[in-house]
Amino acid sequence: MVYYQDKLAGMIAETDEGYEFSYDADYLNVETAKPISLTMPLLKEKYTSKVLFAFFDGLIPEGWLLNLATEHWKVKRNDRFELLLLTCRDTIGAVTIIPENE
Repeated sequence: MVYYQDKLAGMIAETDEGYEFSYDADYLNVETAKPISLTMPLLKEKYTSKVLFAFFDGLIPEGWLLNLATEHWKVKRNDRFELLLLTCRDTIGAVTIIPENE
């Protein structure tokens, strides 16, 4: 689940074809809703991509922090979606990623 300033903004999922992101219908109905990224304006249609969306990939830590995360959680560096779910609960910006089952 993707949160923007503590409000549920949408859902991101990994599929057999790649990745999907869609804004939550209730979020889209809020007059003051903002897009999570300039590259992903507020739309009812689902975004799809064969690779992890650049915006979400950019949330994943780099360098020594990425090394720490991959060692701690025993995750492969190229498993970008799993890294997104594990490391982006407490981001610097307004967007937070929380796994659906939590």
